[in-house]
Amino acid sequence: MTRIAIIGGHGKVALLLSQLLTGEGHSVTSFIRNPDHAGDVADTGASPSVLDVENATTAEIADALAGHDAVVWSAGAGGGSPERTYAVDRDAAIRSMDAAAQAGVNRYVMVSYFGAGKDHGVPEDSSFFAYAEAKAAADEYLRGTGLAWTILGPSALTNKPGAGRIAVDPSPEDEQETSRVNAAIVAAAVLDLPQTAGRTIEFCDGTLPVAAALEPGA
Repeated sequence: MTRIAIIGGHGKVALLLSQLLTGEGHSVTSFIRNPDHAGDVADTGASPSVLDVENATTAEIADALAGHDAVVWSAGAGGGSPERTYAVDRDAAIRSMDAAAQAGVNRYVMVSYFGAGKDHGVPEDSSFFAYAEAKAAADEYLRGTGLAWTILGPSALTNKPGAGRIAVDPSPEDEQETSRVNAAIVAAAVLDLPQTAGRTIEFCDGTLPVAAALEPGA
């Protein structure tokens, strides 16, 4: 049994992920900001724990992560003000990486998005710009850490059924979608695949079973 921490545990992908992981026999601690969400998290089999990562210090996050084997970042400000987007999606995410290192939690999985990076191409007057900038900075920082990191870049998320079949590195010219179920399946899979450490994996719904699609060069 592996002890896995999910930060942003009430998100749709995170709830699906915790249900998958607990179903596989893992122990999951799901960190949430709003205590009113504890029941939804507990229904997945995870243990809810209140942690306001936006305002928590690195040391406080490290204390919360201590004793876990892996951490999944699935939190986000969810839009709103650019200031809060930078505070959560960039600054808190970076603190969580430093905290994981301090706590000795070497495996770190970041849920990002397809096309994230410095060359994201989002215009400054777009409401999406702060998020794109924040995720680019957080992903870049993670790549520079000594953690065993994996960055996941699902394309536009949907609530469609997921069949556990994906395509890795889809063409950006194509209109691609990823069901949240498939995003959760991929996150669960990479936690069981140490060979995915050090990889940025962009994907969408496709035809290959997840395990086969995640093989290098697939």
